[in-house]
Amino acid sequence: MEKIKVTEVNNFERIDKFLTEVTIYSRSTIQAMIKEGNILVNEITVKNNYKIKTDDIITLEEFVEKEIDIIAEDIPINIVYQDDDLLIVDKDYSMVVHPGAGNYTGTLVNALLYHVKDLQAIKGEIRPGIVHRIDKETSGLLVVAKNPKTLEDLGEQLRLKTVTRRYVALVEGVIPHNLGKVNAPVGRDPKNRQKMKVVENGKPAVTNFQVITRYTENTLIECILETGRTHQIRVHLNYINHPVVGDPKYGRRKTDITHGQFLHAKTLGFIHPTTKEYIEFESELPQYFKDYLESLV
Repeated sequence: MEKIKVTEVNNFERIDKFLTEVTIYSRSTIQAMIKEGNILVNEITVKNNYKIKTDDIITLEEFVEKEIDIIAEDIPINIVYQDDDLLIVDKDYSMVVHPGAGNYTGTLVNALLYHVKDLQAIKGEIRPGIVHRIDKETSGLLVVAKNPKTLEDLGEQLRLKTVTRRYVALVEGVIPHNLGKVNAPVGRDPKNRQKMKVVENGKPAVTNFQVITRYTENTLIECILETGRTHQIRVHLNYINHPVVGDPKYGRRKTDITHGQFLHAKTLGFIHPTTKEYIEFESELPQYFKDYLESLV
């Protein structure tokens, strides 16, 4: 349970808009919580359009997403490794990882239901076995757990920052130094709930990078994640004025890119939950990525 006291600066804002800005929840989730009675103001229920007042006490109770029926779909996916505990998928740039509001088909989860028959407790779950996700516009590797034990073990490795995750990104502008580190907290953009931003009260986020190749107007870099915040690499690179080429959300230039942003999850390594041995996987850059690099000077 969480309690929030309204200050004068937010007086007379809509409650759903206000909570979207100060919590981790989307506006649609906030509205669902209000409807279900998970959000109270001064211990009474309100509507989505309620105008909050100075000194109001807003109470948020724990909210669990309702289970939904996810349909198995015969969507081609590239499974590069599989055993009894987990599988590694090399995701196409255009595929959403898990279903969300208004987007319950065509995702990696729908494909997993069809292609992988030994996933445990998958029915009705929006994110079955998904240890971590990568954005729709990002290509590359991610791991899927087949059972609760593996999911818990890999989740703990992520929390302890022992998972190796390296990305390749083509960014705008020429980065003059060979190595860099962005240590800046990331949270929801207060002016646009669909975006993330470097904000003072955000969650700690650290991205290391090194230059691979410099071009006339671009730089190819490798990014190494210490944390895994939503859109972290994209937000951090935009923050240092070198956004990912083709990024539809954080890029500042209009670039004619037919394959989305040039960001690829190239390397993924971790301790196998059962064998306790370190395993690591590599993914080649997609062909469209290679072709675009060859066109640069």
